[in-house]
Amino acid sequence: MKRMIALLLLLCMLTACAAPVPETEEPTAASQEIAVPEQKQPDSGTMTGAATFTQAASEPLTYTVVLKTLEDSAAAADGTTLAVRSYELPEMTVTLPDGTVLTEAASPAETAALERAEAFNSRFRDWAGADGFDEVTAWAEEELAFRTESGGNWTPYTLELDCSVYQTEQMVCIQAEYYSYTGGAHPNTVLLAWNFDLMTGQFFAPEILAADGQIFLDAVRDEIIRQIDMTPEAAVEAGYWEDYQDIAANWSSYAVSFNEEGMTVAFSPYEIACYAMGPQEFRLSYEQLAPHLNSHGRDLLRIGKN
Repeated sequence: MKRMIALLLLLCMLTACAAPVPETEEPTAASQEIAVPEQKQPDSGTMTGAATFTQAASEPLTYTVVLKTLEDSAAAADGTTLAVRSYELPEMTVTLPDGTVLTEAASPAETAALERAEAFNSRFRDWAGADGFDEVTAWAEEELAFRTESGGNWTPYTLELDCSVYQTEQMVCIQAEYYSYTGGAHPNTVLLAWNFDLMTGQFFAPEILAADGQIFLDAVRDEIIRQIDMTPEAAVEAGYWEDYQDIAANWSSYAVSFNEEGMTVAFSPYEIACYAMGPQEFRLSYEQLAPHLNSHGRDLLRIGKN
């Protein structure tokens, strides 16, 4: 139980809203490159997998995000596998109109584009570098010794990150599912999300898109509670925590993402309800969001655009 709590605390520091961590050496990605999964084209005319940014450039620069696989393992002195990790890590590149990948800037616009890509990529390098794999390996070695002594079966510890990408000309949204098995009765799954503004070159929290952040936070909280559609007593009886309404009020600290249909607020198992309830997801359409947005929020989400 202590290990599970420690791992969950570590994951809290690895989410999109976490403070920056020291930059670590870039991991070597597996040779296979995973293309961005195709998604339904939104009605607004946006596209998935590449974005063209023209505001500051005389010729359009294209941002492309692919998923690269980082795979690693650790073994005991006798060769027994202790722990395995496999992560899909998003990587952004900038390409010129002729399809050449931009590596050195020749103009202020190209400098800004490379800075945006680096701001995006460094977040995921830092995430992988701060995942606590060495500590997980040490836990595994301790348990292997115990199971060897007691005659029990051994299953290597496992860490996995699976990502999906939604991209428009204005933003990139990463939805992720982090899976970990570190012994115990069952594995753990944590839902994560990162939202990146291509216009500012920064990751953003959803409330900054609103004309009044607090009113927006309250409105989404109320919609989450409405979608749960139970009295407080019935919700607790069903498996939600007693303070689920307070947790819902802090929704922007959890996994918030956007796609062609609207915004999704996702809570991992244990976060707003018991493990048996599984993850809890709440969806709001752009029509529901629109009255609360400021001008930048409307531009970023392409509300009112053909």
